[in-house]
Amino acid sequence: MDFDKIVLFAKQPGQTSFSSLFTIKHALGTKKAGHTGTLDSFASGLLVVCAGSLTRIASRITEFDKEYEAVLQFGAETDTLECTGSVVRTAALPSKKNVEAAVSQFSGTLMQRPPLFSAIHIDGKRASDIARSGKSAEMPERQITVYNSKILEWKCNEDGAVSAVRILFNVSKGTYIRSLARDIGAACGSAAHLAGLYRTRVGSFSVENAAGFDLLPDFTIESALQNAETLCAAEKRRAQLELDLKARGIPRREWKSYMPDNREGSPAEELLQRQVCEKAYDMNRQIAVQCGFACLTVRKDMENVFRNGGKLRSAMFDVSPFTLQEDFAAVFTSDERFAGLLQKDCEGYFGYAFVNSSFGQH
Repeated sequence: MDFDKIVLFAKQPGQTSFSSLFTIKHALGTKKAGHTGTLDSFASGLLVVCAGSLTRIASRITEFDKEYEAVLQFGAETDTLECTGSVVRTAALPSKKNVEAAVSQFSGTLMQRPPLFSAIHIDGKRASDIARSGKSAEMPERQITVYNSKILEWKCNEDGAVSAVRILFNVSKGTYIRSLARDIGAACGSAAHLAGLYRTRVGSFSVENAAGFDLLPDFTIESALQNAETLCAAEKRRAQLELDLKARGIPRREWKSYMPDNREGSPAEELLQRQVCEKAYDMNRQIAVQCGFACLTVRKDMENVFRNGGKLRSAMFDVSPFTLQEDFAAVFTSDERFAGLLQKDCEGYFGYAFVNSSFGQH
């Protein structure tokens, strides 16, 4: 089986990004799979997963712009800036006019302070670990770009004040939608947290083409708020179960076996695995260009030389790799099969990054 694939996967709310890899690994029969940007467990939508040798390009896909739909709930800010956190600040609900004005402020190139509950490292320590220890830390601001934002749906109380809003965001890499929720809440004179998140696009990859898309629930304000309530209740049950296991002296390494997991063998899981196989992408020139790679074609009579890691020479390709400005070059055959990736070394010479494990198989 060809393991070297790019898989578009529609993550369900309540599922972790890591556990989503379970389905993909089983479907493709590989132990190597890595996502190119996580989604919080309460979030849903598109995960782009690289399998096999293509895990080497995962960091490149992480750089792509992304598109989200986000539900912001007003009146309270939480320590995690999302629905599972503890409330740290409350405020009156804002007016529609103030929300519209606040959203319009967050456009273009901005400086953003990421959440303390995040995977960012501060002085060698993960920020979320610092936060959970009860300590405080100063999160440095970073530059982001909000290319577009559009309010899609409102929820107002009987007085016309806004309790929640659903917004479409098109943003650059490294943008935290949780931080946008916090900052928009403050900008409209209220407080807010992220109640729901749905990733619809990563670069040119769309969630509509993902395995499991037809299993995703509709994303609206009401569905997001209901999901947040369900998830918070589940988190409380899980926390209580962990306390019980600890009290019974069960080793932490065994806790996983006590947690509910109904994926394997379920009809939905079997359907997902079929769709993963059907919808997995081979590396192609369009993806290579998005990753910032040059594209080369290996000559037909040189395919065996390339496959076996032979010495690289200009005559092997349609364009000499030694004239390229890019640091990486994706190599394809004349019939558009992905053959492998070349990479410049510190002296500026191209060498093999990897050869596609299925290259030459028919």
